[in-house]
Amino acid sequence: MSRPPRNASSSGLLRRINTERVLEYAWAHDVFTASEAMDATGLTRSTVISRCGELIELGWMREVERAADAAAKGRPARLYQLRSDAGYVIGVDAGQHRVLATVTDLRGVEIGRQSHPLDLEHDNAQDRLATADACIAEALAAAGVDPSRVLAIAVGVPAPTDVEGASPPGRGEFWPRMNPGFVAHFRARGWHTTVENDANLAALAERALGAGRGVRSFAALLSGERLGAGIVVDGALVRGSHGAAGEMRLLEYVAGVGSASGIGFLARSWGRDMHEAGALPAGSALRAVPSSAIDAPMVFAAADVGDVGAIAVVDRLADRLARVCAVIDGMLDVDRIIIAGGVAPVVGDLLRRTANIVEGMVHPPAPELVASSFGADAVIVGASTLALEHVRANALDFALRKAD
Repeated sequence: MSRPPRNASSSGLLRRINTERVLEYAWAHDVFTASEAMDATGLTRSTVISRCGELIELGWMREVERAADAAAKGRPARLYQLRSDAGYVIGVDAGQHRVLATVTDLRGVEIGRQSHPLDLEHDNAQDRLATADACIAEALAAAGVDPSRVLAIAVGVPAPTDVEGASPPGRGEFWPRMNPGFVAHFRARGWHTTVENDANLAALAERALGAGRGVRSFAALLSGERLGAGIVVDGALVRGSHGAAGEMRLLEYVAGVGSASGIGFLARSWGRDMHEAGALPAGSALRAVPSSAIDAPMVFAAADVGDVGAIAVVDRLADRLARVCAVIDGMLDVDRIIIAGGVAPVVGDLLRRTANIVEGMVHPPAPELVASSFGADAVIVGASTLALEHVRANALDFALRKAD
């Protein structure tokens, strides 16, 4: 009995699936042979070789020269490799006080970076867009990358975002000012654009590369000027109906907290208050500088060497942070709370003090409190990760432009 002709659309779908399987293998490995890809994918040798050929033609992969071996017999096996320079992604941390942009290749290696402060006295949508444009242009120039070779961009903003990347009004139209139409602005350049809340991006960075790897449920708590939480429960990012899950405005109603002010802001403010009140001990490093020069790292450093005034600030912060952590754990039952943002490198002692208080506030087991390893780069790492994940998941939908 003759076999019926294969459906052309089914054949095309199978070919695409096999191509994606080979490309996914290439993304996870460096140089490989067809045999290695066969073992990993379960595809036949002819299928792997033909799919590699198509991916080379499309610009995603290259064939790599093997070093000559005089003792080897027969034709050497072909070597294949993902082209890390087949395209690039941009990450943007469009914060309240500055804009940071990075350019990353397809292996996740950062090759360009630029940042600019924002003039908060004349803060408006046009200036924010212009500052972002300037940072991106300078980062691309530093990387030697033409804008036409950018495949995707992800922008982090201090505001909730819906699935289309738009933000609700918030109080005093603050959120739309932080997110002044980034989606339309960058899509007009032909770049796939995602705009996401900054704390959510910090959580994505931790889940992919940081202290959230392998952790079932955790919260990444951005803790600089204001608190904002990116929440992962049962392995999935929690966004909410309007993208506002993790907004910390509810802390205004929590006894002993009263606001969403961040660790960095409070350490600086309370340290200056101690200075101005004359409450710092003689010999204090904080007392030796003008009040206006005191910042959070200075307060934590003084506490580490026994400064009584600075320790009082850290103890006050520990009590407040413990209440925040107890609220997060009570609502979400997380395994870990990750303190992220620029203060992360200096909060070790604060977290130890906080953990002791949290133990008495929550039902055991209490969540583990850890500091992010990304420091001030948590949001930008998350933005680059999100843009790269989109490219990786939709690679065959992109038409690559070859390098000049």
